Amino acid sequence: MFHLLDILGTMAFALSGALTAMNKKMDPFGVFIIAFVTAVGGGTVRDVLIGWTPVGWMQNLDYVYMITIGYFLALVFRKSLDKLRTSLFLFDTVGLGVFTLIGLEKGIAIHLHPIICIALGTMTACFGGVIRDILCNDIPVIFRKEIYATICIIGGIVFFLLRKWNVQEDVLYLTTSVVIIVIRLMAVKFEWYLPTLEHRNPPNE
Repeated sequence: MFHLLDILGTMAFALSGALTAMNKKMDPFGVFIIAFVTAVGGGTVRDVLIGWTPVGWMQNLDYVYMITIGYFLALVFRKSLDKLRTSLFLFDTVGLGVFTLIGLEKGIAIHLHPIICIALGTMTACFGGVIRDILCNDIPVIFRKEIYATICIIGGIVFFLLRKWNVQEDVLYLTTSVVIIVIRLMAVKFEWYLPTLEHRNPPNE
């Protein structure tokens, strides 16, 4: 189940990155690069921070294959996907849930504290999108008022609560992913936002 979710998450983020790049009217090479960094950017940052090198996608070509497949799917079906306004959002949401799990498991594998594991999960899920948005000249979603990283943190808390209760592993993964995805969908549907912070310079006297 975990490996399947990993593959699906990689492809989902690759599709998300490719569609974003095509919306920015990039050439085929640019679209592939954006798809690639979206899919593996967060995992790469995570692996470097925990000293897990070479990073994951360099040791397992399955990731490269899945990114390439996602890239070509986006190219072939781009007209159909463009007609679905929610397609980009849905791919991004699936990737958010799955990659949070991957980061949590990486932290657990090297016996890190649950708080650090949750941070790694959030980083894995969000930083690929941060790199994607920066390269596409957008303000990253994680830095806007939209609920994004907060959902990963909530998912991480749910994960460790279920793990403490000795929930079966496959159920643990599936439930955590569903919680993250459902909260993300509800946050958008019901327009849940974090308050924005604004600083205004005092008027000149």
